[in-house]
Amino acid sequence: MKIAVIGASGNAGSRITAELARRGHQVTAIARHTERIAPSASITPAKGDVMDQAGLARLVTGHDTAISSVHFLASDPVKLIAAARESKVGRYLVVGGAGSLEVSPGVRLVTTPYFPVAYKAEAEAGAAFLDRLRAEPELNWTFLSPSALFVAGQRTGKFRLGTDRLLTAADGKSWISFEDFAVALADEIERPAHIRQRFTVGY
Repeated sequence: MKIAVIGASGNAGSRITAELARRGHQVTAIARHTERIAPSASITPAKGDVMDQAGLARLVTGHDTAISSVHFLASDPVKLIAAARESKVGRYLVVGGAGSLEVSPGVRLVTTPYFPVAYKAEAEAGAAFLDRLRAEPELNWTFLSPSALFVAGQRTGKFRLGTDRLLTAADGKSWISFEDFAVALADEIERPAHIRQRFTVGY
């Protein structure tokens, strides 16, 4: 497939770009700092700004799929979603956050008293992005939330999938590596199972 990754130089975006290229997809790696992206036969760096709606739409046009892997507080969901619509891209996938996941029915993680204050604003912005996607009448979107800890690690290919509930291991830890998150996202692109839905991945 021809896939555009918005935010391709970031922690998650760089792993997603590498995973897709590894699988033989043609990736347009969109970032402000394209010098951080190593071009290859499968990866084409493209300079882009997440706040430039028209520019993003032009960069994404002609792709089968677009992936948004950007910080919520450093972007505007209205512009990102509008750019995806304008580009007429086949699918739009978003690297989400864990804050919008539920820890009990109707209770989002971000609203709990033990949620870290330092990450609260970003998590709330991510939850608002998800709510906006759910109100979209036509866009073919998918929102993938990581587990509570989203960190550098290894590509194992062994993880669990869920829907709206925070995944935790037997020891109570909730985490996923950037590398395995990228595997789960690439799997979803190749074998669609969560059209116009949010899902989550964790160990």
